[in-house]
Amino acid sequence: MFVGENNPELQRLHDADEKKKHWRRWGPYLSERQWVREDYSADGDAWRSFPHEQARSRAYRWGEDGLAGVSDNHQRLCFSVALWNGQDKILKERLYGVTNHEGNHGEDVKELYYYLDNTPTHSYMKYLYKYPQAAFPYEQLVRESISRNRTQPEYELLDTGIFNEDKYFDVYVEYAKDSADVDDVLVKITAFNHGKYDAPLTILPQLYFRNTWSWFPEGEVKVPSLKKVSDTAIEADHESLGKRWIHFGPSIVSTASTEATCSAPSASAPASATNGTKKAKKGTKAASASASSGTAGPAAELVFTNNESNVKKLFQDNNKSAYVKDAFHEYIVQGEKAAINTQDFRGTKAAGVYRFDKVPAGGYVQLRVRLNKAEPKKGGAEVVDRAAFDKVLEERFKECNEFYRSLALKNLSPDLANVQRQAFAGMLWSKQWYHFDQRSWRKGDPVGMPPPEARKDRRNKGWKHLYIEDVLSMPDKWEYPFFAAWDMAFHAIPLSIVDPNFAKKQLDLLTREWYMHPSGQIPAYEWNFSDVNPPVHAWATMQVYKTEQRMYGRKDNLFLERVFQKLLLNFTWWVNRKDMDGNNVFEGGFLGLDNIGLFNRSEPLPNGATMRQADGTSWMSFFSLCMLHIALELAKDNPAYEDIASKFLEHFFHISDAMTYQAEGKTEALWDREDNFFYDSISWPGGHSQRLKTRSLVGLIPLFTNLSLDPEYLDLFPGFTRRLNWLLAYREKTRPEHVCRMEDRKANGSYLLALVDNLMLRQVLHRLLDPNEFLSPFGIRSLSKFHKDHPLSMWMDGQEFRVDYLPAESDSGMFGGNSNWRGPIWLPTNYLIVGALKRFHYFFGNEFKVECPTGSGVMKNLLEVAWEIEIRLIALVQRNERGHRATNGGDQKSDLDKHFKDHVLFYEYFDAETGKGLGASHQTGWTGLLAMVIHHVGDKCEKVLRK
Repeated sequence: MFVGENNPELQRLHDADEKKKHWRRWGPYLSERQWVREDYSADGDAWRSFPHEQARSRAYRWGEDGLAGVSDNHQRLCFSVALWNGQDKILKERLYGVTNHEGNHGEDVKELYYYLDNTPTHSYMKYLYKYPQAAFPYEQLVRESISRNRTQPEYELLDTGIFNEDKYFDVYVEYAKDSADVDDVLVKITAFNHGKYDAPLTILPQLYFRNTWSWFPEGEVKVPSLKKVSDTAIEADHESLGKRWIHFGPSIVSTASTEATCSAPSASAPASATNGTKKAKKGTKAASASASSGTAGPAAELVFTNNESNVKKLFQDNNKSAYVKDAFHEYIVQGEKAAINTQDFRGTKAAGVYRFDKVPAGGYVQLRVRLNKAEPKKGGAEVVDRAAFDKVLEERFKECNEFYRSLALKNLSPDLANVQRQAFAGMLWSKQWYHFDQRSWRKGDPVGMPPPEARKDRRNKGWKHLYIEDVLSMPDKWEYPFFAAWDMAFHAIPLSIVDPNFAKKQLDLLTREWYMHPSGQIPAYEWNFSDVNPPVHAWATMQVYKTEQRMYGRKDNLFLERVFQKLLLNFTWWVNRKDMDGNNVFEGGFLGLDNIGLFNRSEPLPNGATMRQADGTSWMSFFSLCMLHIALELAKDNPAYEDIASKFLEHFFHISDAMTYQAEGKTEALWDREDNFFYDSISWPGGHSQRLKTRSLVGLIPLFTNLSLDPEYLDLFPGFTRRLNWLLAYREKTRPEHVCRMEDRKANGSYLLALVDNLMLRQVLHRLLDPNEFLSPFGIRSLSKFHKDHPLSMWMDGQEFRVDYLPAESDSGMFGGNSNWRGPIWLPTNYLIVGALKRFHYFFGNEFKVECPTGSGVMKNLLEVAWEIEIRLIALVQRNERGHRATNGGDQKSDLDKHFKDHVLFYEYFDAETGKGLGASHQTGWTGLLAMVIHHVGDKCEKVLRK
């Protein structure tokens, strides 16, 4: 049963789930890079069609972005922060990065920002942006990135030297909701000057409506409005959202040392992350005291414009309005007062401008704004009373600590607690309101230039039914500001701990009729909904169901049944579309594994060849057993599901036989009896075939398929048990000798269904746990280190296809951009391997031991092997005895600087030899699985490190 049931955040979750109060209405639902989704190109080159340079001047059609921003759950009204240091050529309203054409490993954000805290109802949130005091090095970043090749590291913002001598601001943005009103959002912005000299800073808390009116004939959509109602308040009026007011409070300037506030909500509080220590509470009081002792700073200047494109600047055409989207840039950076509306002080975009001529060296500035339904009476000053305001923030911060403390079932160190807390924070900050209407996208908007004709059929033309308008969990709101189906399945696992209903909704949405194709295919991702992702949703559904039952004491059978019924359609799609010959061997295609093979499996192979994929076939056997497991769970209340479970049992046996079947005179079996490993097999017209002996994750994925059935469990399902026994007896008589046994049984009547038998499991684990093959100091490599000295090469159609072991970035542009899987560590498959080992251990027990690591002479049972891998994964982000985190790649500032060392980034994947973080730097999505790993073995990890 979940502990801490009576804490306020859990009560808010309950009220939101029961629709008593809409606590999730306001949240971090802004994208961090919307412009890449605004693809109006004929050739699909969104990066050139709508570049960053146009983002400040061009209105978006499909969503909004902003720095440290929030919006309502339909993204009608948005709030974000803009900054100017007096040196930049651009007002900092959004994050910057290089494009696919500019980066030596594809697109990459070139900013330093961190998700420090968040609760599932977003009652308390904290975000940190590190803003240099010198001009931001836009051209330098692009120039250096373009000059580097794939074998060189990426050029990052820290490499430019712009943070030398600590000449930067730590800008903390905190949000809190008043306990009495879901629509009362308080925002505190604190900027610390870590440099040795005073430095200017302008801060603009800004409010804007998503542009819903420019795309339709005039008058069809009512234009919302923002208007000045006092010197400190703006009224926001929207047809469906109603009226809101944003109140701009006074600011303060303080010379106090940042040390006095580093434990407060306005800065990172690692020690209090889960434990809520007395030290942290004392720090909070100290922070409030120091804040109130500051001197009065500048008041806000209220400025107005419209969230509409500056077509004069962009396309040399006439603007519909004199006031356009980039007006604040023109006003603040260029000094153009005519750019803002000083006639009637209204528009669809507004801000409060706080100009600090000097942020004291070693000091800070601070301001407060409040968005709510309270109409100002006397200028609005009473709405942003500092003492009352800070009391609300302190209460929400305290409740945030209580919530996470109630989740902490392990005795974690402050460092691991901090890492886990930030992992959850990143998962929750990465929610995004996502809108996509395929019919409208293809047709183009009713006003303006029609889209190029080639655009209509360039991509996703078979998904005309697709209409999405939901808050979704994104992989990374800058690099991947669009959902990815199999990513979301992994996101749901850690999310199920903090917000099981949101996790369930994510899995349910993917199977709804406005997402799922009528054929049963689940949409993969925006750039190609028809691409094929691994079928992990049945597994994720059962994981979320079990987690909610274990932690919250609830069994949501309705959710389980709803998703199961739709996954039946998806399973049928796989059988009909990806097993073209009907032999239970699946092609699959891409399957998320990118560059670890010889060929691009998303495209036709050379010379008319076809591929029988060990991973595609393994995923389908895994899918079969997961569906069988769900069917049996549902059969506890409805015996009809026993028949469906029997159906998936037969599918499993057919697929498992095909994995190891070797027809006479052919080498098509995916299990290689000489190498004792699974490989893909390639076939040419005429019948010739051969195995592709790449030692990669392709050969490890068969381990995922295993399910243990206890006798007392089987007793609940007499019909299924009779069918199981009959099938096993029949297979015993008719199974060819060269087909491996895919079941095991114990004297007590327990059964194990698996793709590997006892001997095969030992043989695969021998490679898996070999440091010279798959076992890295930081987890399981995606490609065996064997290929470092034994590259695999094949010539076809006059072209060499080659696989070398590369522990970090790939030197192949096979998939373009940032598809770089040649050998790194990535969390999804590691997490699945660990889960599979634990299930094997459940059946085999402590007596089944293997050498771990291979060659060490140390024998461990499979649970201990799983822990070994988990401990290595945690070593990616945990501070070691020298104070370094492997993910930081040896960067001294990130590891040891007091203003950096407690902040953790969750990368897309990791260097298999050093643990350095690679790819998208904020992909907490699937790397957020580390929160689950810490949850499982955090205390064991501490003991091992001490040892």
